[in-house]
Amino acid sequence: MTVATDSTSTSAVDFSLTDEQQAIRETAREFAKKEIDPIVEEIDEEQRFPREVFEKAGELGFLGILVPESLGGSGLGYVEYVLILDELSRVDPAIGLSVAAHNSLCTNHILKFGDEEQRRRWVPGLAKGEKIGAWSLTEPGAGSDAAGTRTRADRVDGGWLLNGSKTFTTHGSVGDVCVVFAVTDPDGSRHHNISAFVVEKGAEGFRPGKKEDKLGTRASDTAEVVLTNCLVGEDCLLGRRGEGFMQALQILDGGRISIAALGVGTARGAYETALAYASEREQFGRPIAKFQAIQFHLAEMATRVAAAEALTMAAAVSLDGGRRITRLAAEAKLYAGEAAVFCAERGVQIHGGYGLIKDYRAEKFYRDCKICTIGEGTSEIQRLVIARQLLREN
Repeated sequence: MTVATDSTSTSAVDFSLTDEQQAIRETAREFAKKEIDPIVEEIDEEQRFPREVFEKAGELGFLGILVPESLGGSGLGYVEYVLILDELSRVDPAIGLSVAAHNSLCTNHILKFGDEEQRRRWVPGLAKGEKIGAWSLTEPGAGSDAAGTRTRADRVDGGWLLNGSKTFTTHGSVGDVCVVFAVTDPDGSRHHNISAFVVEKGAEGFRPGKKEDKLGTRASDTAEVVLTNCLVGEDCLLGRRGEGFMQALQILDGGRISIAALGVGTARGAYETALAYASEREQFGRPIAKFQAIQFHLAEMATRVAAAEALTMAAAVSLDGGRRITRLAAEAKLYAGEAAVFCAERGVQIHGGYGLIKDYRAEKFYRDCKICTIGEGTSEIQRLVIARQLLREN
């Protein structure tokens, strides 16, 4: 059973979108309906990254949303980015996750911290979808504590020699361009001893490791990345030596808006699927949507979708306006992620026994939603970030 993909808006808030923004949203909605919806179950079951879908997404500019037109991108802002991710995730959160990681992590990192030559070298291919981007920060012993990175980069004749392994890398086994973090000064201060490097697929000593068998978002490739005496040139160092950790923090601010948008779309998809089912499913001689118990579930779901959307759009508007959004992005990511989990769980409950069966999308939203409270900073880390910002403000 497919998810509802008609043009009816479920937003309770008028964000006064421009004609261009509305057209972008409708284009993303039609793309999701035509190119993604028919294959959702297939790629989930096969755990297959649909490269053909990403080639088409690249043609529409969905893989270079934040990239200037001069570098082959769409030259759009975070508001448009949120609109696109919302529509894609509403149909398949796995595709939304991959589009988010490609845009806001790998591509955006090179765009923000690469020099002009590096941007010209890597960004156009990523923006057009000719290459898929990956971003390797997390390690088996360094998750929320990213400063605990153990991967080493030692300076040698001709550049840097990288050794170590990364885990939970989106596009780790299918990516063509990967931003990798490694310790370049073992004796340096904790937050100023890591640097970021670009490593291309095919580089000697660089290979994918184990592909993870995940609970949800199974069509979004997640794998280990292994580096064994991997030599990269000096021209692969992004920014100055020792700035990698601070670069990552800045990238993750925008990345949290990405996952917030993923959460909004996931919550919306779960809600719309539940609403459609409740309107059709009859018990005791009438649709179950006529029963107050079901109505209360739907009302709470719709409210959380609207609140998550409002917070996420507020963060996007603020970032487009050049304002600091560390706290707001964390609030949006926290709330939208947990709204996705809530709506997915209620969606299964409304479906009853059918919510446990793969013929209905409720089951998939339930599996997919959990990444929203874990990826790019767990809910616990978001609460910590928010609390720290509050204490600084007072």
